[in-house]
Amino acid sequence: MRHLSQLRPQYDFIVAGGGTSGLTVANRLSETFPQKTVLVVEYGDIEYAPGIFDPPLATWGGVGASASYFVVQSQPIPDANNAMAFVLAGKVVGGSSAINGMFFDRPSRHDMDAWATVASNGLGSIHTRWDWNSMFPFFKKSVTFTAPPPAGDHNVVRGAWADLGVPTLQECAGGDKGGLCWIPLSQHPVTARRSHAGLGHYLNATRPNYDLLVKHQVVRIVYPNGCDSGPPLVEVRSLVNGQLFNITATGEVMLEGVIVSAGVFHTPAILQRSGIGKASVLGTAGIPVVLDLPGVGSNFQDHSGSAVSWNYSTPGNFTSLASSIADPAFLADTTAGFNEVPARGPYTLAGSNSAIFIPLANITTSYQAIVNRIHSIIDDGSAASYLPADYRTDSTIIAGYKQQLAIIAKLMNDSRVPSLESTFTTGTSVRGVNLHPMSRGTVRLNLTDPLNVPIVNYGTGSNPIDFNTDTALLEYIKSTITLSFIHPCYTAGMMPKNKGGVVGANLKVHGAAGLRVIDISVLPFLPSSHLSTLAYTVGEKAADIIIRDW
Repeated sequence: MRHLSQLRPQYDFIVAGGGTSGLTVANRLSETFPQKTVLVVEYGDIEYAPGIFDPPLATWGGVGASASYFVVQSQPIPDANNAMAFVLAGKVVGGSSAINGMFFDRPSRHDMDAWATVASNGLGSIHTRWDWNSMFPFFKKSVTFTAPPPAGDHNVVRGAWADLGVPTLQECAGGDKGGLCWIPLSQHPVTARRSHAGLGHYLNATRPNYDLLVKHQVVRIVYPNGCDSGPPLVEVRSLVNGQLFNITATGEVMLEGVIVSAGVFHTPAILQRSGIGKASVLGTAGIPVVLDLPGVGSNFQDHSGSAVSWNYSTPGNFTSLASSIADPAFLADTTAGFNEVPARGPYTLAGSNSAIFIPLANITTSYQAIVNRIHSIIDDGSAASYLPADYRTDSTIIAGYKQQLAIIAKLMNDSRVPSLESTFTTGTSVRGVNLHPMSRGTVRLNLTDPLNVPIVNYGTGSNPIDFNTDTALLEYIKSTITLSFIHPCYTAGMMPKNKGGVVGANLKVHGAAGLRVIDISVLPFLPSSHLSTLAYTVGEKAADIIIRDW
């Protein structure tokens, strides 16, 4: 649907955002409750979503290998030589699953168990617990897995890691992830085209009670009688003519009928425009406070890391895929192969399909000293000084941050838990990714254009424990660091309110009747994985919680 006139008078469920988690939830709810109506409101449109390495690209990635997206540029980062991070977020039906690198790994079981501790101290019904055992069925439910055919191991870099003694694991999707892993890709096993939520949870799941409104922006959530009286109205704006209108959710007051699923950047923006957020931030924006919830837009995190590059001493012995594709005959054959059924040739590779995940104890003999430093800043109270300035006196944010640091220290001290990731593919470099950063940033409304992409402050390196203390190496890191691997999370965190949380383990927004947040922004801290599998699984788990409630 594209116009107000096409909508029903009201809906049982309204989902703000047609991304990975939002479409998963909408599919499951409309399937389970055929007599209840579901509406998804999406900023973008339905598009073909090319894979990360589809013809005619000559290298992996690039602007041509994607559907529509928002470009998010951070503010200059003081502790990274004032460099700026660039992040992409899906602006299309399917969200970021339609533009990502298609790397489809699951976190370590220890990450998930730690998540459950942060969310609710691991307590509560199994249906609202987020530990590994509770989540594993939803990881499995969210995929159809096709095993690759048997083949020899011809990955040169993979062989190099094995020669260095990195343990080779047969399976890394079952919760144990310390070593060298094969990684599945979100890809159709026959056509080699990208698999994404727009296909799996909308185009393959259309039904009479399920409506999708495209090219419209959810502006805010409206509480005419106060946030303890729900469900709220959803204010929507047409991107074609700017018309504003309200959509009504009919869910009973105690049963949440409005779901914000707009992603790490746009979920906090919707909440802040609604008057839900830190009171001082809302006041600066001139927005009346509906609900003082400091955690909205706080504790922002992303994976980052530096690279080690090399040159080949005898170039004649190495032919890159890019140089091969420069040969017109080779390019024609590989393109034709991609369009065959089944697809064949190098264009079926997508991105990297292998990576190492290494515990801190296997990286440095100084790991215990690093863990001790984390404990010391918790104990002496200096941890708060590394938070963004206007959170350094907020007791709830500080309490939550200290708990996160304590859990990260525990993970780093565990020889089963990876702290570093390095993926690899054809090329001349490998990157080391810091899996559990301790620095925190913010996502705030753009005061000059509140309907546009919000202002993002990364804070990379603001907690010095994230960076090496060797001066020369630190300068190398700052000059070569990739500030975002496009894994942003935690701007509406799942923690108790008194620890800076925005939602509880049931995904209900603290103090806001009739409202839940369901997307990757609810993660309390970054896991040892890329985020696509988690975005689907959060949607599956959330749908199960809502279905049981109803």
